Amino acid sequence: MQQYLEFSFKIKPLQPWNEIMMAELIEIGFDSFTEENDGILGYIQKELYNEDELNNLWLLHSDEVKIDYTFTEMPNINWNEEWEKNFSPIYVENKVLIRAEFHEPNPSLHEIIIQPKMSFGTGHHPTTHLMIQQMMAMDFHGKNILDMGCGTSVLAIYAKQKGAQRVVAIDIDEWSVENSKENAERNNVTLEISQGTADNLGAEKFDIILANINRNILISDIPTYVSVLQPGGQLLLSGLCFFDVDDILEVCTEQNLKLSNQQQREEWMSLLLTKP
Repeated sequence: MQQYLEFSFKIKPLQPWNEIMMAELIEIGFDSFTEENDGILGYIQKELYNEDELNNLWLLHSDEVKIDYTFTEMPNINWNEEWEKNFSPIYVENKVLIRAEFHEPNPSLHEIIIQPKMSFGTGHHPTTHLMIQQMMAMDFHGKNILDMGCGTSVLAIYAKQKGAQRVVAIDIDEWSVENSKENAERNNVTLEISQGTADNLGAEKFDIILANINRNILISDIPTYVSVLQPGGQLLLSGLCFFDVDDILEVCTEQNLKLSNQQQREEWMSLLLTKP
């Protein structure tokens, strides 16, 4: 079993900074959270913890929010088992159900079966919900799809279920890659799953690119996404707070992308863009 550290982050004001802090912590190896009235508890494998990475997070130095933290070493328990105990089914517009194998099936809904482990992207986070919501209205039939930062591969699986011809799923985290392979098998779909970043993309072109990642990575990688996006192709983004949208759209405009649709859930946004 992995040894974990528990961090207690006290956040003032709590909203929207608790969600933003969780998104930032995920990028440096934190893999599960508990929300509290005055902040969050965050968990990271002891061997993955890097004090400099944590202290360099911009939120800890922002004038808009005050964040203090303490941490303690946790006892050796099965954290995957604890995670699963708290994994409840997710309903998107009462049409798509994201559930685990131990949940009761609902044949009247479109089901995606996810064994969450520690990967991000179970559907509980508003950004994953927004991505699924936008994807419901999109045409995937016969198309080539790229899911960047795939996490559990819930988006890649849904794309394949909606008739995509080929789906490539990429994540920087080895744990997510293994979890994605297991989840693809659970849903009887074929995905091409690998570990890497946008730097690993070659000359292959895609009809639709899905990227639910944080703003800094999106700003850096959008030009690469555009370079492998077919003319007329679609780029669906989330991982963004409402105050990130202007910065993202500035980069998209520089790349000649056109905004087709945007949706908001709590303080989070998703943007659907089209390449001319």
